[in-house]
Amino acid sequence: MGITSRDFLHLLLLFFFGPTALTDNNFMKNAKISTRIVQTRYGRLQGLLVPLDQQHRYFRPIEVFLGVPYATPPVQSNRFSPTRTPSPWDGVRVADKMSPVCPQRLPNISNETAALERMPKGRLEYLKRLLPLLKNQSEDCLYLNIFSPAQGEFYFS
Repeated sequence: MGITSRDFLHLLLLFFFGPTALTDNNFMKNAKISTRIVQTRYGRLQGLLVPLDQQHRYFRPIEVFLGVPYATPPVQSNRFSPTRTPSPWDGVRVADKMSPVCPQRLPNISNETAALERMPKGRLEYLKRLLPLLKNQSEDCLYLNIFSPAQGEFYFS
């Protein structure tokens, strides 16, 4: 079973709109822990199964793995060193929470009038949705959020 063009389009849309979609409670409110366990080189992962809203009812649910480590945290003796593979973990790692983002200077949009002098309204609206996701910052930020078309048959109540 391969990825169809519809699945590819859906993933492409999630790539561009996924970060802001995660701030929308309607997107994740019906998420459930997936029953599927995925084996990686470093351990087993269990993600979330997210059904889409009525507007996207023709697409299959999405399987989401949040906060998957792809390198050892660059802290203490690893600081300023090339990345290293993550340490393997025992058991099943439930990938259901976003991890911190890397430290960065966030734009000040508290004064909307002043912000609109520096940027278009569309960017300001995008930043309003995105900035809550960027508040949790840490040097320990080498994690992936993975979105994939769900495999198999799924039933949501």
